[in-house]
Amino acid sequence: LACPKMAAASSEAASGFLGFGPGSRDPAEPRSRRAGGKGARNRKKGWKRWRGPEAQLGRELGEWLDERAAEMRQLGGPVSEKPDESLFFVDTGNEEEDCKQNRAKGNRAKEKPLRVDLILQNDSKVPAPKDILAHQIPNNKKMKRKRQLWEKLAEKGVVPRKERLLQERFQKAPVEKTASSEASSAARSSRAFYDIWSDSNPLDQALAGKDTWFLEQTKKQPVKRPDRLLKIPSQLPAVEVIAPGGSYNPSFQAHQSLLLQAHEIELKRQKVEEKLARQLRFPTADEAPTPETVFREQCEGLLEEDHSGDEEEPGGPSKLGEAEVQADSSPAPPVPLAAFGEKKTERQRKKEKEAKRQKARELSEKAVRLRRQQVFRLHSIRLQVKRWEAELLRRKQAREAQRKAEANKPKRLGRLKYEDPDMDLQLSSELAESLRTLKPEGSILKDRFKSLQKRNLIEPRERAKFKRKYRLKYVEKRAFRQITL
Repeated sequence: LACPKMAAASSEAASGFLGFGPGSRDPAEPRSRRAGGKGARNRKKGWKRWRGPEAQLGRELGEWLDERAAEMRQLGGPVSEKPDESLFFVDTGNEEEDCKQNRAKGNRAKEKPLRVDLILQNDSKVPAPKDILAHQIPNNKKMKRKRQLWEKLAEKGVVPRKERLLQERFQKAPVEKTASSEASSAARSSRAFYDIWSDSNPLDQALAGKDTWFLEQTKKQPVKRPDRLLKIPSQLPAVEVIAPGGSYNPSFQAHQSLLLQAHEIELKRQKVEEKLARQLRFPTADEAPTPETVFREQCEGLLEEDHSGDEEEPGGPSKLGEAEVQADSSPAPPVPLAAFGEKKTERQRKKEKEAKRQKARELSEKAVRLRRQQVFRLHSIRLQVKRWEAELLRRKQAREAQRKAEANKPKRLGRLKYEDPDMDLQLSSELAESLRTLKPEGSILKDRFKSLQKRNLIEPRERAKFKRKYRLKYVEKRAFRQITL
């Protein structure tokens, strides 16, 4: 059976007249493969044609599903199922009359909500999906089987142990209070209050006399906190009060002193930068070394100029003569009595022993003589001791002052050195006239972070640098390569 559209097209071509249908064509034009329904020559046979009836049906079905989803999202259901009162309202031009007439219908029954409430409201009328995890119960299947088992056992008269004990407890008669129980309750009520953190805590009396290591290992007593953790690493306050010039409405003198302080800090920083630039500066063409200066520098110290031979100093020959006379008159070194390697005689040994005894006797007599003379030097020795003690006290005080001064300074805890943050200030032209026009300076988070570093609580840090593991590979896509200008 032939398709009716194809039959109509063939009849129009056979008659030679141009038809009135949307698919009509001029019979004089050559017939194309695409118009004849065969499709493009290079087109795959498995592809669906966009102009076919299946594609049209798919488009209509997609549009219908989109309309249904929009109605469900905006109105909560299909428009055909909604009543007219929920879709329309009476508009008389007067807002009060409109509210009165539409109040029963539910439109404008309430006042208009705020903008923030409208933003937070859910625009979709589709209810949120049910949270399955919120309704799930752990071991639900196991508990369900357990309940079913106990229901079967309850029909036979078997009761669980918990239920049996509870029933026995209820069936027992209430025990009357005895005198001892009343006395104990009275003692508890009359017991004085105590501090649970004190050493005389009655709760810790049961642990008294037991081994500390055993109590710590059994978790009955906390481990003693080391004394080093009780020391404050820095005496600086946690929150430092800024200078009066940093206020939003400072006085002229306070603001100028703050500006002067910031100016001095900036000058120091500028001097450091200039020094570094001067050290790393490459010499200019005038300062560059020439071959002559290089040769002069290499010959420096190799040639010595003799100026002593030009002018003879007065009295030179006489001094030389005196030196010769003194050399002649000086005693000659003693000649060794026995040559090296020869055996000494008994007489020589006796003389050496006698010389050693005489020298030791002279040294001992000299020491006794000096000790006796020190009695007359007590005043000077006392002054020397006082001076030495005063010097030791001065050094001790200097070390203590230096230790106190360094206690408030940030220590070197890591590889980086602590650097003071930039001072937060405003110029005279930037001062605000009121709090409404005040421009905030600085950051609270950075200020707290720097305070922790300054008080030696954490080490100075810097932001981690991103280091790429592999080299970037640039690829030119085919679509970009096809673009030609």
